[in-house]
Amino acid sequence: MRAARRRCLLAAMSWGLVSIPCLLPAQQATRLRAVEEVLAPLVESYGVSGMEAPVREAVRRLLPAWAGPQTDTAGNLWLTMGRGEPTVIFVAHLDEIGFRVTAVRDDGTLAADPVGGLLPSLWAGHAALVHTGDHAVPGVFVPRDSAFTAGGPDSPMLVDVGSLDRAATEALGIRAGQTVTSPKRYVRLLGTRATGRSFDDRVGSTALVLAARRLDPARLRHTVVFIWSVREEIGLEGARAAAAALGLRPARVHAIDTFVSADSPLERPNFAVAPLGRGPVARALDNSSVTPPAYVDSLVALARARRLPLQVGATNGGNDGSVFAEWGVPDVPIGWPLRYSHSPVEVVDLRDVAALAELVQAAAEGW
Repeated sequence: MRAARRRCLLAAMSWGLVSIPCLLPAQQATRLRAVEEVLAPLVESYGVSGMEAPVREAVRRLLPAWAGPQTDTAGNLWLTMGRGEPTVIFVAHLDEIGFRVTAVRDDGTLAADPVGGLLPSLWAGHAALVHTGDHAVPGVFVPRDSAFTAGGPDSPMLVDVGSLDRAATEALGIRAGQTVTSPKRYVRLLGTRATGRSFDDRVGSTALVLAARRLDPARLRHTVVFIWSVREEIGLEGARAAAAALGLRPARVHAIDTFVSADSPLERPNFAVAPLGRGPVARALDNSSVTPPAYVDSLVALARARRLPLQVGATNGGNDGSVFAEWGVPDVPIGWPLRYSHSPVEVVDLRDVAALAELVQAAAEGW
């Protein structure tokens, strides 16, 4: 076995690659491959807030054959399983941060404003894609002066698609209101780590897909609803519509979303520490909600009973479940630790994704 792994690793190195499966036990490698089969295509789908259709359709394709998901008027995707009460909701959002074109300028460049919370400087000087609806037009985010002397940090991001005037740009099908992102690719790192853009919240969406694949609706003891929501990054709009549609019916809601972790060389370890690789996180407190302590304790007990890793922590940010609280529904968000949140190089540990899916399954089946 050791000789086989050594040969595998040497072969990969000869191609300039790191062969991750060579370094992992066979059972774990199989488990993580199942995660990547869902996570990679979702990460590589584009869907800035308000333009989530490609991601929604990717989720639909990845669901098991028995599933009959429905899309509501807000654009959320619903999968209802089981029957009877209580009704338990799990929600993960489909959208990602990006930019929206505000104007086509006389010189052919585009002015674009951020959609969602991001630092534009992280995108400046990188490749860009303008999403017209029919096709994507390549371009670049124009580099900025490092001191922001030209227009200040809040000035519009400029996108250069290579044209020389407004007419040439508009001939490409580009109009104000369209979205702009940077090209992205799922990349496996050493060990069990991976990087890409929009892990927030394609990891949560992946966890729901994987859990749905493992659940037997006929054996559920009550109604379970999985919702893939839209427009989370610009105000929880999709979740708000879902909460209004459900009203007082749900017994509780689990928002499956990022735990912005201080497990990073750039952060101080005095707040929001949830090390990558140690499992999902019960989001006991964030900027939008406080989980009732009894629910945190119950979730911890469930994880222990299923022998699943679970961390407990407080972090910044909000979650989709918080809008259900307006209807008296307890919000019990479950996160997963992420490095470099809302940047083009987010980093996740695939073991956390696998455990998150297993915890969602356990909560749907036994809680």
